[in-house]
Amino acid sequence: MHSLLIALATAPAPTPTPSLRPGLSEDQVTPGLLGFLLTAFIVVLTALLIVDMVRRISRVRYRAQVEAEREAAGDAGFPADGTAFPADGGVSRSDGAVNRPEVNGDAGPGTR
Repeated sequence: MHSLLIALATAPAPTPTPSLRPGLSEDQVTPGLLGFLLTAFIVVLTALLIVDMVRRISRVRYRAQVEAEREAAGDAGFPADGTAFPADGGVSRSDGAVNRPEVNGDAGPGTR
């Protein structure tokens, strides 16, 4: 362990000014315009993905909140005879049945 510390302490320090190898110019070792454009594209794409993710998470939280409120309400939306009111989110049909939207909020085809 001590020999490693002594070797590091006695090793020559790197040159204080950076220098390129002979035959290389600074344009050959920098990322240039293409590197900048790719980095900017990745940053913009990441920002858009974050915004989309936040919107989706808030939508899921809202749906969970609505579902919890529905569960807390219990069977308050149904009368004692077992039929459903159209006010509970369903649409009454002429045969007495009730069309309810799916759990994910999609009312199905033809209702938009």
